[in-house]
Amino acid sequence: MAHPLQLGFQDAASPVMEELVHFHDHALMVVFLISTLVLYVIVAMISTKLTNKFILDSQEIEIIWTVLPAVILILIALPSLRILYLMDEINDPHLTIKAVGHQWYWSYEYTDYEDLGFDSYMVPTQDLAPGQFRLLEADHRMVVPVESPLRVLVTAEDVLHSWAVPALGVKMDAVPGRLNQTAFITSRPGIFYGQCSEICGANHSFMPIVVEAVPLEHFETWSSLMLEDA
Repeated sequence: MAHPLQLGFQDAASPVMEELVHFHDHALMVVFLISTLVLYVIVAMISTKLTNKFILDSQEIEIIWTVLPAVILILIALPSLRILYLMDEINDPHLTIKAVGHQWYWSYEYTDYEDLGFDSYMVPTQDLAPGQFRLLEADHRMVVPVESPLRVLVTAEDVLHSWAVPALGVKMDAVPGRLNQTAFITSRPGIFYGQCSEICGANHSFMPIVVEAVPLEHFETWSSLMLEDA
């Protein structure tokens, strides 16, 4: 969960998000080193009147400042491509959930069950219980088992939406007439919040996403109760 004055990412709750955080730190360190070098060169050029003819016309230096940026770009590109392919990897999911975006709420269908589905609306401010978050709490949470490979099929019924949960490292556009898919594994129990991340109309800010990760036995109990109520 994000908090005021937070400078970094939310605590990672999936292996992919952990990789994304590590890659961010790696890239940020490269940017920091480059910025420091450029700043040093600028200050040195301004503060000294000394010149060196070997620096003004040197083939060796030209080779260095051509090859070095290429090496740096490779050091950034290779981890980036690795994570990109990891995010697209879907291997034998234990559970498939279909998330459908509407104006302005989400509906979820657990396709492995015969009749398990529900709509998820934002809880109005006046109905919030103590400790619940304004604009982020939903009346029905998407409950998933922890440490299980999950697949989410994302689509929309009316306009463009985007199903995004930052702590899980998941963001997938919901396009009418198109079925996109993404996957994640929750590495710990908890409640993870997200919001629609595509401007979709007047109430775009009022369609939160709440994913609750619970142990497998609790998930089975919850699904049994939901099926009985249906």
